[in-house]
Amino acid sequence: MPQDPTERRVVVTGPPRRARRAFGYYRPRTEIDEQTTLGHTYVRSLMRIQLRAGLTVFAVLVLLIGPLPLVFAAAPDAGLEWGVLGFGLYAPLVLLARWYVRRAERNERDFVRLVEDR
Repeated sequence: MPQDPTERRVVVTGPPRRARRAFGYYRPRTEIDEQTTLGHTYVRSLMRIQLRAGLTVFAVLVLLIGPLPLVFAAAPDAGLEWGVLGFGLYAPLVLLARWYVRRAERNERDFVRLVEDR
């Protein structure tokens, strides 16, 4: 059966499968793997952010636990000590730990997003 000469082939195209990068472009992951100055800066920024979160938690912990000897010396009642340690201090420590873990995971997730170039 002969084809109609007016009938044309249709070309179906889609988005490119792989985006081509300009020559000389390095991803941050390559910079880190090759241990360049820029890669060192990326890693150092992550370390600095994590250190800042750790120092913040440490400062809050010192402010929370530091005055306890003064509180216990002012009130020599043994029931107060166990109450403060068992009930008054446990909840803030758990909340502080949860905050730190969530902050550290968010920092790492942001760093991976930066490195993976997403």
